[in-house]
Amino acid sequence: MNLSAQNVSWSAGGATILHDVSLDVVPGEFLGIVGPNGSGKTSLMSLLSGIRKPHSGTVLLDGQPIHSIGRREIAKRIALVEQQAETAERITARQAVELGRTPHLGPLSPWSKSDDAIVDEAIRNVDMEGFAGRWWHTLSGGERQRLHIARALAQQPSILLLDEPTNHLDIGHQIGLLHLVREQNLTVVAALHDLNHAAMFCDRIAVMERGSLAALGSPREVLDAHCIKRVFGVDADIEHEGETGCHIRYRAPGTSVPVQQSIRRIS
Repeated sequence: MNLSAQNVSWSAGGATILHDVSLDVVPGEFLGIVGPNGSGKTSLMSLLSGIRKPHSGTVLLDGQPIHSIGRREIAKRIALVEQQAETAERITARQAVELGRTPHLGPLSPWSKSDDAIVDEAIRNVDMEGFAGRWWHTLSGGERQRLHIARALAQQPSILLLDEPTNHLDIGHQIGLLHLVREQNLTVVAALHDLNHAAMFCDRIAVMERGSLAALGSPREVLDAHCIKRVFGVDADIEHEGETGCHIRYRAPGTSVPVQQSIRRIS
């Protein structure tokens, strides 16, 4: 399934948030979107999901303008986990995940044992089996985030859009969750803060800068010291890993020593 943005622009409050962004998502890839706060990552994700309509340009889903497709049909193909996804309903954790099956239900396709099995698998995939009966309001932010991912997996989309999916998660669950997503037979687009996570899991990375696409390519191609300094304002040393991967060692301000080495010296 193909998803692409063609020369999309979007504004809010008189300010241009996205300007002339073009991006083709390759079927089956894990595409990371990185950039400083305010660079347009979340806005781009909302356009790719069809939640917002670009003021100019178009988003295409399998060659068809996404806003010409009904929301139920989009939801069968694309699942979005928003950065501030929330529910105020008094429901259990399992019921929250069951909401992912909504696009597939109807008068001729009521809830079935197959839906139960899909929900069970989604909850198991995010390691939340022991929480299924808990009330939503009793869960921590990290637990809720993992269940939002489960809800998206229960939706059985072809394309999974994740806006800062590792918010509120400890480092073990951050890496575990990205590994889980990577292992799914899905096309994934994820807005990420951690550049090393992007380099570890993404096939390609799109770098956003002030609402424009500054770079696009493999982690090794785009996450070089010059790009990181220009876009993020941080000095860094880059270690190459394999043909496309890399690892970033940040430098403390005013020093030529990588942060990791500084920490070791202090300790």
